[in-house]
Amino acid sequence: MTQSDTLSLLEAARDGDNDACERMLTENAGLIWSIVRRYYGRGVDTDDLYQLGCLGFLKAIKGFDPAYGTRFSTYAVPKISGEIRRFLRDDGPVKVSRSVRERACFIRTARDNLTNVLGREPTLSELSARTGLSPEDIAAAELATSSTTSLQTEAGDEGFTLENLLGTDGMEEGIVEQVALREAIDTLPDTEKTAIFLRFYKGLTQERSARVMGVSQVQVSRLERRAVEHLRRHFGCSE
Repeated sequence: MTQSDTLSLLEAARDGDNDACERMLTENAGLIWSIVRRYYGRGVDTDDLYQLGCLGFLKAIKGFDPAYGTRFSTYAVPKISGEIRRFLRDDGPVKVSRSVRERACFIRTARDNLTNVLGREPTLSELSARTGLSPEDIAAAELATSSTTSLQTEAGDEGFTLENLLGTDGMEEGIVEQVALREAIDTLPDTEKTAIFLRFYKGLTQERSARVMGVSQVQVSRLERRAVEHLRRHFGCSE
């Protein structure tokens, strides 16, 4: 289908032509499926994911304007993936309660205020004293409201990634697309979860993580090592 045909169909679809909508969906089914595949294994039926993708696609039809100066497919991709991510975040298997979200917002505000006063990242004990929450509750709330991390996200100054530490190449597609990494991290003991959170969600070095946790760098290293071993077992990775 030419660009001119696409624009003509888009105009008809925006004007309420159901046949035009159906043809646009049919012509772009491959595009929708290519995005849906990224979210396989998240506890949602494949057909349901496709329907969510179609909903995002229809929203793209309604919102697209040729004056944007971009191809419709380029505009549609984030709309499709956004609709699926929104469902997984709000209604999917990884749910975050309103109280946890409010607690995380309270913690972020306290962290920002302390950072301004101290001129540095506050330690967990300082943040705990300011908020009245335990260090474990602080880490749990912030982890729960963080977006699911990629195995290939670099941490700290060393540039290590969880993929490097787990010792398996190409795990992004093989694991992250099958399970939410956050769910696996949630199975860790609180101290190990905190260490992983600071390193791979906050991007701190071991030295900075140690200062925030109020422990030695050696202890942080041990916590990370135990956490990685736990994750390897969880994902069935070879040593």
